[in-house]
Amino acid sequence: MNARRRLIPGAALAGITALTLAATSACSSAGAAGGDTGKFDVVASFYPMAFLAERIGGTYVHVTSLTQPGQEPHDLEISARQTAQLEESDAVLYLKGLQPSIDDAVAQSGIGTKIDAASLTSLENHGNEVGGHAAAHDDGTSEESGGKDPHIWLDPVRYAEVAKGVGKAFEKADPDHADTYRKNTDALVKRLGGLDTQFTEGLRNTRTKVFITTHAAFGYLAERYGLTEEAISGLDPEAEPSAARVKDLEKMARADGVSTVFYETLVSDRTAKTIAKDARLTTDVLDPIEGITAKSRGRDYFQVMESNLNALRKALGTK
Repeated sequence: MNARRRLIPGAALAGITALTLAATSACSSAGAAGGDTGKFDVVASFYPMAFLAERIGGTYVHVTSLTQPGQEPHDLEISARQTAQLEESDAVLYLKGLQPSIDDAVAQSGIGTKIDAASLTSLENHGNEVGGHAAAHDDGTSEESGGKDPHIWLDPVRYAEVAKGVGKAFEKADPDHADTYRKNTDALVKRLGGLDTQFTEGLRNTRTKVFITTHAAFGYLAERYGLTEEAISGLDPEAEPSAARVKDLEKMARADGVSTVFYETLVSDRTAKTIAKDARLTTDVLDPIEGITAKSRGRDYFQVMESNLNALRKALGTK
């Protein structure tokens, strides 16, 4: 996804200091190696994948996340300890294209069950303008042509599609507990359907349909609910915008009645606050839920998504 990031050569992995692994929930543990827990051991690449594994697996699955809470997942370089842990586990759940070092480690591993979330739903090409407004005004001069957008978990409908695929993969890999996995998957999909309804109804009547974010993580959400995301950067959260892009955003904000520039919990808010100050706008948090931290507005995926909905309703001016 990002040409600047390089994969770690296999020979260099042994020399990397192991990252301290942390739990993502009560049933996740980063300290226990896969294969010795007495459960179906699943290694998840980062929080949205771990959340699915935990909700679907319940008490029969032990989930380990490779990305620490608070760590920006795009930047993860897998350690030698994590590579060994991956090999010892029963399954890996990851999202190909988001974390190149994990993609490489999974491809080289002999693990029996490899579940790529990107293969369980459709991915689209997104740049730094996504949605109806962008489609109507695109003159072919967009600063970033974009690429395959991995942020599928921010669309409850796509996330539900992934959940169904994960559930089926768990059933096949651990048939002794297939009934439980099926039941848990159905419950999760139903709740995601309820979340979709909340967003549909909550964003139906707003003063404006345009919102500004630091990086293009919310394209699927914008498309699902008839909004337009204008991202300061593209799919790479660390990319610096050009002066022309900043000027265009300020002009667009005035034309479309944008009141708020959203920043994230895991990346610097400096650029967002600078643009907001220059354009006389306010700032607020819109969380891409790439990791849950003490700064997150909620303790799990659903709570943070509901906080995101409230933030969008406030910024867009619900009628």
